[in-house]
Amino acid sequence: MDKDSVSIHFVQGIADCAAAKGVALEPLLRKAGIDPALLADPAARVPVSAYGILLREVAQLLDDEFFGMDRRRMKLGSFSMLCLLAVGARNLGRALQRLTHGYRALFDDVHVALCHGDGTAWLEVRPLDPARPLPIFAYETLLVYIHGVACWLVRQRIPILAADFAYGEPPQVDEYFLLYSSTLRFNQPATRLRFDAKLLSLPVQQDERSARSFLNQAPDSFLVKYKNPDSYSQRVRSLLRQCPPTDWPDFERVAQQLRCSPATLRRGLRQEGRPFQDMKDKLRQELAMAALADPAQSIAEVAAMLGFAEPSAFQRAFRKWTGLAPGAWRAQPRP
Repeated sequence: MDKDSVSIHFVQGIADCAAAKGVALEPLLRKAGIDPALLADPAARVPVSAYGILLREVAQLLDDEFFGMDRRRMKLGSFSMLCLLAVGARNLGRALQRLTHGYRALFDDVHVALCHGDGTAWLEVRPLDPARPLPIFAYETLLVYIHGVACWLVRQRIPILAADFAYGEPPQVDEYFLLYSSTLRFNQPATRLRFDAKLLSLPVQQDERSARSFLNQAPDSFLVKYKNPDSYSQRVRSLLRQCPPTDWPDFERVAQQLRCSPATLRRGLRQEGRPFQDMKDKLRQELAMAALADPAQSIAEVAAMLGFAEPSAFQRAFRKWTGLAPGAWRAQPRP
């Protein structure tokens, strides 16, 4: 995955916003240097710079930096105002309080909050009225923007221990691993990004002068810089994806290939909330679902491909992962 590009699914998100407001999309896409035909290819990617241009163009046409996803317009300049409020805070916790309070003052339909307890803190996004659900793109936009600003404020990435989403797993789930965390949970009661509460005391290291440069380049300035390709869990996941499960190296060999000690790797994965065995299980589950979607492969063949000695062991594992036997999962209608 190219860290300087984004999935076409995010382009489709902003395209849907524009269409809902009656905006002609094709001229905007071409102005951003995006071929409209790419919308038909779910595997397509576009440069972050092109995506940023598209976001800015739609915001300017609508005079709405939240692209029509709330009943009240987030007028042009609102995001700059929130960032300038945040840079005046003493530490990250105070800055995030200002950001979330500001968003609540601007929105009629969306509740944004900073919460903390039991050693963790979390950013939470939810609809004010459960009868008026938010589009997935609304969650994606707010989480990426607020987390990106938080990282910029303290000049380092804020590691996300776990990311919960109040909707099912989207097609662009691989992008979520890169943008958010290696620990993703879907169909949860609320959408939250969790991180170590100790980070709230980090001092804000930006000022109004640096904010001007940041805002002139937003959202490119944080969509790329604060992605998480260098986390231990992302590096382990990338390494495992390079070979079939039957050839996966053991933990010590993984540490050797990542040029760190097993103790360092174990500590890093623990801090990121992503144990090695959980990562292997999640990747096996993803590979299993992809293989089962092909009716030409028998369940026994899928089990062998994943490294299970017996099909029965695979069936038990798959039921644990999904709550369904492989055959029952395969029989479900696919979207």
